[in-house]
Amino acid sequence: MRLHHIWTSALLGLSVLSGAAFAEVTVSQSNDLNATFGQEFASLMGVEHKTIKALPSAKRLSLAVGPKVAEPVAVAKAAPKSGAKTVIAEEPAATEVAGKQSAKGKKTTAIEPVGSLEYTEAFLATLPAPSGDAQWQCLKTALYFEARGETLKGQFAVAEVILNRVDSPNYPNTVCGVVGQTGGGSCQFSYVCDGASEVMAEGAAADTAGRIARVMLDGATRDLTLGATHFHTRSVRPGWSNQFPQTAAIGAHLFYRQP
Repeated sequence: MRLHHIWTSALLGLSVLSGAAFAEVTVSQSNDLNATFGQEFASLMGVEHKTIKALPSAKRLSLAVGPKVAEPVAVAKAAPKSGAKTVIAEEPAATEVAGKQSAKGKKTTAIEPVGSLEYTEAFLATLPAPSGDAQWQCLKTALYFEARGETLKGQFAVAEVILNRVDSPNYPNTVCGVVGQTGGGSCQFSYVCDGASEVMAEGAAADTAGRIARVMLDGATRDLTLGATHFHTRSVRPGWSNQFPQTAAIGAHLFYRQP
C-alpha cells in the first residue's frame, strides 16, 4: 500500500517538473518487447527518483510513513449521579397478557404467575401463605362452601365462574357482590341462603380454597371453563341449562356460558 502512495505521488509530481524530465522518457521502436519495456521502466524509475528527490523533506517523510488512520474514539457512559439507582433489566417475574376490554368497559390485564399453573396440591404448596382483602375472603368462602368436595380443577373452575361474572355487565363488578347476589327469592350461590353457619371448620380445605382464591385474583389464566358464567351439579337440571351453551364438565359440575 505504501508503494502505491509513493508511486501515485511520484506521478503527480511529474506534472510540476519541467518538460526536460519527460524528455528523458523515450519510446523504443525495437521489436524486442522485453528490451523496450526494460528501457521504459528504467527511464520511469529515473524520473520517479528525481521527482521524489525534488519534494520537500516533510512531504517525503509523509509518503514514507503513509496516511495516519484515526483510532476509534470510545464514548464513555455517564456515571449515575450520586444516590441514583442503577436499573438492571431482568426477566419479568410474570408474563403480562394483552389487556382486554371487558363488557363493562373496564380494561383488565391478566398476569400469569411465575411458572406454569398446575392444578395440583404440590403446586399450591409452593405458594406463599395466602392472605388478602375482603374480595379474597369472599372468593375463599365461596370456594370452600360451593366446591371443597371437588377436585382441584373443579375448585379452580368455580373460581373462574365467579370472576367471569365480575367481568360481565350482567352481574356486580366485585367478588363479594357476585357471590352475595340475591333476586327472585333465591341466591345465586346456595350457601348464602341455606341458613347454615359460614364457619370454615376444615382447616386444610380452607387453606386450599384460600390459595386458589389468591392465585385466581392475582390473574391466573382461566382456561378450564371457556368463559362460563353458570354451573350446577349433575343431579339437577335448571331451566337455563337448556338455553345456555355448555362449555365444560368437571367433576360433579356442568358449566355454561350465558349468551
